[in-house]
Amino acid sequence: MVARAVSKYIRVSPYKLRPYADVIRGYSVQKAYAWLKTCAVKRTDPIIKTLVSAYANAKFKNPELDSMDKVFVKEIRVDQGPIVRYFKPAAMGRAAPQRKRMSHILIIVDKKQS
Repeated sequence: MVARAVSKYIRVSPYKLRPYADVIRGYSVQKAYAWLKTCAVKRTDPIIKTLVSAYANAKFKNPELDSMDKVFVKEIRVDQGPIVRYFKPAAMGRAAPQRKRMSHILIIVDKKQS
């Protein structure tokens, strides 16, 4: 029983999200949720929302999953989305290029083998 959730066009760079994704890979959903909630960083919010959505999808597929302990994070992937390019004024009348990176988050959860 595999369930997944995808969040696209997150306005946070994937380079800033990947360290958090690497930590929760393989954790139970409850442990991953608790760990992300204790991080006092705003950029973990899209990962939390995607994780809760993946658990809700798993619970919808299999109603006997009444606890987050019975499901674990099988795969989590943070991919690069589109880059918004724009210019800001710089010294001596020049234009400095700026790039805002976006991310796509994919979380796949699976039932623990008991």
